[in-house]
Amino acid sequence: MAGHTQVQGSASPEKRWLVGITDHIVPPADIEQEAFPEAEFLFLSGPGETDESSRQWQQVDALLAWHRRIGRAITPLLDSCKIVVRYGVGFDTVDVGALAERGIRLCNTPDYGTEEVADTACAMILAVQRKLVEYDRACRGFADTWQEHVLTPHARTSEQVLGVIGVGRIGTAVVNRMKPFRYRIVGYDPYQPSGHEKAIGYERLDSMEELLAEADIVTVHCPLTDETRGMMDREFFDRMKPGASLVNTARGAILADLDCLEAVLRSGHLASAALDVLPSEPPEDHPLIRAWRDRAPWLRGRLIITPHTAWHSDRAWYEMRYKAAQTARMYLVSGKLRNLIAPAGGSGAPELGRQGDR
Repeated sequence: MAGHTQVQGSASPEKRWLVGITDHIVPPADIEQEAFPEAEFLFLSGPGETDESSRQWQQVDALLAWHRRIGRAITPLLDSCKIVVRYGVGFDTVDVGALAERGIRLCNTPDYGTEEVADTACAMILAVQRKLVEYDRACRGFADTWQEHVLTPHARTSEQVLGVIGVGRIGTAVVNRMKPFRYRIVGYDPYQPSGHEKAIGYERLDSMEELLAEADIVTVHCPLTDETRGMMDREFFDRMKPGASLVNTARGAILADLDCLEAVLRSGHLASAALDVLPSEPPEDHPLIRAWRDRAPWLRGRLIITPHTAWHSDRAWYEMRYKAAQTARMYLVSGKLRNLIAPAGGSGAPELGRQGDR
């Protein structure tokens, strides 16, 4: 990103707040300006690259951050910053404790892509249930015969159990969308209040182990935290019902590594997997990724990968940017906080971050 100042809007006798955009967004900041007309927006380069870039980090009243790591290498520069707002839901790239030490608030933007992620998860669930990608790959090689090449086993949807790990905003949206397909829907989320399952309409299970043993399709909708990082390891897969499928539109690092996923796909213990997120993006060179790219016969159609785009639509892109800037404005102009992420042990924190949202 260029290190120069990008000014939006005309001068005003009112206070002009200085808001830094750390990465990914390119000028102009037209959507952010619409949400925060009193602000001047800076597109920041890396701190320390030049004296001017360091001064800009020191001067901003707020930061809007995408992928940029906001840790202890940056927080000492934030002399004027009062709030950092993540453009997205996850905040694993931000050192919450380091910000708190400097009295800087952290907020996220949890609801911009709820519908899109839920829609993608449902599409993946139905794709693995109805074996759409497997059939697409297989029938390209059919010659004299056609429907005789049916895949087995192939269960009826109403006879299947759908397990939802994390029943927050997105998990709830998935439950509501999948009810008409007549799955038996079970959910596990220890951070939801008692009775949540009755209000939404799913069967609550008391442990993830119980869900893994019962579900024919497991869909994951929890954030990346110390608790969930690497959660999907070999033990996780071994506890899954033999022949079950996995859908992950949450966070890539919830999967421990590609080795364990390859092992259970090769053995057939896991029938299929549909992933919008990976432990490393773009994917690292790995035998499973090579087999997927090469359409290896043993994996034909059993691994669906999309490039971390479950959240995306034109409207979600707009809402994400508008709401992030609006959150910064609410705090700077009116002193109001929304979607506050507090450090561990603080008020409102891991609870906010563990509502099953992507």
